[in-house]
Amino acid sequence: MSRPRADEEEYWHSSKCRAFTFDDEDDELCQLKESKRAVNSLRDIVDDEEDELEKVSWSGEPVGSISWSIKETASSSSTSLDGRDSSLQKSSSSNAALPKQVSSYSLSSLFKGRNKLPSLQSLSDALSDTGVKNYAPELRRPKAEYKDYSSDWSPKDTVRRMQRGKVCSLERFRSLQDKLVLLDEAVAGHDGNVITAVLIFLKRTLRREILFRELEVRQVALCHLIHFLKETGEQKMLLDLLRFLDRTEEVALSQYREHLNIQDVEKKREFLKGCIGLPFAPEDISHIQDHYTLLERQIIIEANDRRLETAGQSEIFQKYPRKASILNMPLVTTLFYSCFYHYTEAEGTFSSPTNLKKTFKIPDKQYVLTALAARAKLRAWEDVDALFTTKNWLGYTKKKAPIGFHRVVEILQRNNAPVQVLQEYVRLVEDVETRLNLATKYKCHDVVIDTYRDLKDRIQLMAYKCKVERGSAEEEKINSILNNTQIRWKN
Repeated sequence: MSRPRADEEEYWHSSKCRAFTFDDEDDELCQLKESKRAVNSLRDIVDDEEDELEKVSWSGEPVGSISWSIKETASSSSTSLDGRDSSLQKSSSSNAALPKQVSSYSLSSLFKGRNKLPSLQSLSDALSDTGVKNYAPELRRPKAEYKDYSSDWSPKDTVRRMQRGKVCSLERFRSLQDKLVLLDEAVAGHDGNVITAVLIFLKRTLRREILFRELEVRQVALCHLIHFLKETGEQKMLLDLLRFLDRTEEVALSQYREHLNIQDVEKKREFLKGCIGLPFAPEDISHIQDHYTLLERQIIIEANDRRLETAGQSEIFQKYPRKASILNMPLVTTLFYSCFYHYTEAEGTFSSPTNLKKTFKIPDKQYVLTALAARAKLRAWEDVDALFTTKNWLGYTKKKAPIGFHRVVEILQRNNAPVQVLQEYVRLVEDVETRLNLATKYKCHDVVIDTYRDLKDRIQLMAYKCKVERGSAEEEKINSILNNTQIRWKN
């Protein structure tokens, strides 16, 4: 049906819903009745023929379908949150604007489903929708998780938690008895990290006298604390602990270790001089004395050699410049340095190798090894030969090596000694098999040939003939030996 234009404008400019007043007896019931009347009046202006036509939305979906309803609901929920504040401000002015604000459904879609929905429950729900999105309540955490943050753990449980790597505060253990029980539980757990953590807590919260007294009867924890203090460099507390335990030798060694932190050479020398009087063990006293004497001698040698090198007065320093300072070097390095630069000096000088050997009681094997390496590096073969030459009481000379001539050959070969020098010392190797192996390895042909001749081994000599060059002097020597009829070969 149709109405005159004037009646339509009068209808749209009028409202049958009353404004809110505090005098209303039942506002909710009145609003519901007013809404029903408004809906019933709106039905009259909707054309019945339009209900028979299928209407589509902007997206092309039929209005009133399930997918359309889902999208409309989602858009209504998102837009209602943005307009919540503005709707609260406008709610007191007029109730007529309420359907337009809270619902985005078209009127035709609502009436189209009137045959399927006998009641107006869906419309009332749409009118009463506040537009606020409902969230599911947050689930509470299990009590076991809250228990992790509690402080009512026993010492045993605390240690177990620390072993599992969980954060645990130890501040709740305030009494001495609780702290000692905690330490005993940590020791019983056999976990070094936990023991160390508890010891750090006790070190921070207990006086030293009490801590030392309690640790004296707990040797495992005591060893952990001593090791921790050494690693962290807390020298003062370490010395106090060792003095309390009456470990005088360990106190002396701990004080002696402080020289490692002293960089100035003169200050280090004075410090070592003061360490000589400390109560060291008998076997350690001589080492402390030697350390001081060595550093003092190194200072003298370094000053003299630096002056000679700067002035250019020494040929060896010009030919072989020094690569590093001799200060703070070990005794063996100092001996090598002395054998390299001061080998021919008299025994009375501080830099003489023989003086160092006598002063510090260097064993013969160590001295020969060091001197051989130094002189072979300089290719001073005469000095090498003199190093192993000795005289007996009848005046006869003989070569003797306290380290074994097989080691002499290896050192000479590493320093690229000529074959003639190698052969001389390979011949001096007593063990036949070792001598043949070294001679074959370093191609000392004369030694191999002479050894097989002395062994009267014709087969091995003929086999070795194939390994030498054709027409060489070694081949001629082998042929001469094989043709010698005076040799009685064993094969």
